[in-house]
Amino acid sequence: MTIRLLEERIKDYVIASALDQENALQELIQLYVLGSLARAGFFSGEGGVFRGGTCLRIVFGMNRYSEDLDFFLKRPNPGFAWRRYLDPILRDAAGEGFRFSAAAGPREKSAVKKAMIRAEGVGLDPPLDLPFERDARKLIKVRLEVDTNPPLGSRFETRYVFFPLTAALTAQTLESGFGMKLAALLARKYVKGRDWYDFLWYINRKIQPDLALLRNALKQQGPWEGERLPADPAWVVDQLKDKIARIDWGVVRRDVQRFLPPRERETLIFWDKDFFLQQLGVFAEDLTR
Repeated sequence: MTIRLLEERIKDYVIASALDQENALQELIQLYVLGSLARAGFFSGEGGVFRGGTCLRIVFGMNRYSEDLDFFLKRPNPGFAWRRYLDPILRDAAGEGFRFSAAAGPREKSAVKKAMIRAEGVGLDPPLDLPFERDARKLIKVRLEVDTNPPLGSRFETRYVFFPLTAALTAQTLESGFGMKLAALLARKYVKGRDWYDFLWYINRKIQPDLALLRNALKQQGPWEGERLPADPAWVVDQLKDKIARIDWGVVRRDVQRFLPPRERETLIFWDKDFFLQQLGVFAEDLTR
């Protein structure tokens, strides 16, 4: 029954290539993992909150695909460990006929705790009717990351997913998510095209970022760690303008293209400095209203 349900769900995707198929299967495995986490009490007792690009995709309907499942805890908890949630994920997967393996990341001082889920033989064991043939040796990997000491001030709300079963999740609000996305754009040491895609997604929906949360995030880590920053609209726009002027947009386009549906990949031809400076102007106008 679950396999038939999975085959029906795959038909909802626009799959024009093996890459599109892989993105769809990755997302379906993410949904299985999210449902298991919800049933195991991660969002209730543990106080986990879903955030990041995969949250925007699954909860809020953004078009681009994403690789990881990112979370933070409502209350700091340096003793958090993924192990108690990995066994329920494996049991649920086995009950559905999937072969998952899981490993928690090494114990380290970082506040971000990691784990990895590996799904083996997806589409072949049990067999699925897929548009494109899959290599039986290929794994689908879903990385779990949770910030056990997040910046103060994030807001969240209850949301639901309906595949494979209805499950209640706690998700970061769009305003808080935009504040954290701006922190990533400004403080990340490397350029990530997916960040800039998300920036466009937020501003074209007129989402107002939580600037207080942005200040808290920049003060916690990155080049401005420990500093008191204004992080007011004018400062944010100036910092983004400087970033846009220095970016290699060819690198940005290559990073994001494999996560986009076929027709949207064509729009990447517009991605250059002038295009993003124009979009920044739109953002600046909305930010100062």
